Amino acid sequence: MSRRLIAVTALVVAAASLTACSGGTAPSESSSSESGSGFGLVTDGTLTVATEGTYRPFSFHDDGGTGDLTGFDVEIIQAVADKLDLEVEFQETQWDAIFAGLDAGRFDVIANQVSINEERQEKYLFSTPYTVSPGVIVVAEDDDSISSFDDLEGKTTAQSLTSNWYELATASGATVEGVEGWAQAVELLRQGRVDATVNDKLTFLDYETTNSPSGLKIAAETDEAGEQAFVFTKDKTDLVEAIDGALEELRADGTLAEISDKYFGEDVTQ
Repeated sequence: MSRRLIAVTALVVAAASLTACSGGTAPSESSSSESGSGFGLVTDGTLTVATEGTYRPFSFHDDGGTGDLTGFDVEIIQAVADKLDLEVEFQETQWDAIFAGLDAGRFDVIANQVSINEERQEKYLFSTPYTVSPGVIVVAEDDDSISSFDDLEGKTTAQSLTSNWYELATASGATVEGVEGWAQAVELLRQGRVDATVNDKLTFLDYETTNSPSGLKIAAETDEAGEQAFVFTKDKTDLVEAIDGALEELRADGTLAEISDKYFGEDVTQ
């Protein structure tokens, strides 16, 4: 991979870290009171967790939105709480309001695929990452003409023109066919109207899990990967350490890999 492309790749992964789905319901007031200790609101044996509840497959409701709250992030934080002998109270919060709610002390932690970046690290504490996801080139499963980002030179990819992956595709020399999102990109690829699409690996794995056999495959991955973690205010150092310890145990006993395999068909936690 050329030095220019490496630089663009790193920039794209960093920029992708700033994005997340929006939606969900307005937050409700927490019934817990803040003690001022490193464990914050965890004064009654309850961990108060902010999540969207509309962000499939990470945080969503079963049965078309009417069932129980579930998802990858929901199961991970629930497993963490079990390790710490804590109950969990989820507060479903719109993405645009989720950091303001954390700042206001309405919950202990955000569990919503929040990517680690320098801007956020200046203001918040992060747990160790529980999701690691590079960018990928997705092609038809019978196409062996693309095995690296350099191979996109002269190829046509389907990308949203406002996405970070558009920048990576064009920097790789691809001609871009503009689409509205992943679903349209996949449709063009399956029809043979484009050669590839570039996106986040988790997006592909989720699609593959729910649409297998899809007739698609990953042809190449970026060297850089985005990392997602739980987020806390700066005064929650003790809670971060406790949760990091729980994550380490869950990684060692295979729980993280098991939850990951359920949603993505492979371990995306490291």
